[in-house]
Amino acid sequence: MPENYLPRIVDNILAERLEAVGAVLIAGPKWCGKTTTAEQQAKSVLKLQDPDKTQGYLKTAEVKPSLLLKGENPRLIDEWQMAPVLWDAVRSAVDERGEEGLFILTGSTTVDSSTIMHSGTGRISRMVMYPMSLYESEESNGQISLHALFETPEMDIDGIMSNLTVEELVFAACRGGWPSSLTKKTEKAQLFVSQNYVDNICDSDASTVDGVKRSSERVRAVLRSYARNLSTLASEKTILDDVAANYSDITSPTLSSYVDALEKLYVIENVPAWCPAIRSASAMRSGKKREFVDPSIAVAALGLPPDGLLVDLNTFGFIFECLCIRDLKAYSSAWNGNVSYYHDRYGLEADCVLHLSDGRYALIEFKLGSREIEEGAAHLCQLKQLIREANEKKGPRIREPDLLIVLTGGEMAYTRNDGVKVIPIGTLRN
Repeated sequence: MPENYLPRIVDNILAERLEAVGAVLIAGPKWCGKTTTAEQQAKSVLKLQDPDKTQGYLKTAEVKPSLLLKGENPRLIDEWQMAPVLWDAVRSAVDERGEEGLFILTGSTTVDSSTIMHSGTGRISRMVMYPMSLYESEESNGQISLHALFETPEMDIDGIMSNLTVEELVFAACRGGWPSSLTKKTEKAQLFVSQNYVDNICDSDASTVDGVKRSSERVRAVLRSYARNLSTLASEKTILDDVAANYSDITSPTLSSYVDALEKLYVIENVPAWCPAIRSASAMRSGKKREFVDPSIAVAALGLPPDGLLVDLNTFGFIFECLCIRDLKAYSSAWNGNVSYYHDRYGLEADCVLHLSDGRYALIEFKLGSREIEEGAAHLCQLKQLIREANEKKGPRIREPDLLIVLTGGEMAYTRNDGVKVIPIGTLRN
């Protein structure tokens, strides 16, 4: 690998999948590093967005797409969705050759399934890549492994220290996990990357993703509303009313179209509710928690400078939650981890429920400061007790949580007497 390439968590995942299947699709937001990561393992590359060759490539895809697949394997086909016919061409080539590790596809948007003939199940493995976690950007010291915690819940973490100051944590959230930002020489230039990302989404990508013309300013209004309601259970009506304050003619179907476009671009990635059978259905909050794929999108949408957030840590608390969710998704990606939240009308909550594919899971609260840790730990212990009580009754048993964690922006890790692990985000890794 090149000396300036910062290793990514998905490097090993990609290598393992190339050994197991004929083709791998790396999906995720623009600028998160998909192409660069794929190039580390590809032996030949086809970039459909090459301005000098795009038209020729697209014409070839119409006439004989198999010609574009010729090259040393693994062959990288970058931004494959520009020529959807290549999906079926890749699937067919994998079938015919019966080999592993033939192709790597990358894509920054989801594709209408009606444009492809076959799903690719069994031939093309799909993986999602996120912007860089704090460990990947070398800001978390990584002294606490999430995998090791699941393997050995009683692991001693007492006294492990984070190197991140509050000021550095705020800046990291504002800058975001965009690899290109780390190469900029000044902090101003680093912060501009996320602003430029938002500008591109608003001015171009939100319309080109599905060919539907959308107002740049209305896209910005939707992003601002999401940013104001980040990490909350704000209803669709709340978002609609928020946008309608400036665009009174916007309708619910129109708003849904804008949100759908942002989801297809992997900009918005809401968190679903976890609804175990421990309360009556009427007690559960089942709406989606509003989240971006990276906290810097919210910061850029609202025009918030790091200095401003340092004197408004209440607002930063919501941005901190978004950062933690981004990192947990990246860290758990090797085990197909998925993230949800728990909240009921009695006020009992867990900011995050991290499930692994083997059934193990952690209940997690995000608390920026040390004064909130007690409340977060109490919620986790109450929820664990509720699950235990539900299991004592007749009915299907619910697995008890394997870990109770409070992720903080603080300095020192330790295990409380109640078993809750308090972990600074600046010490965590996969």
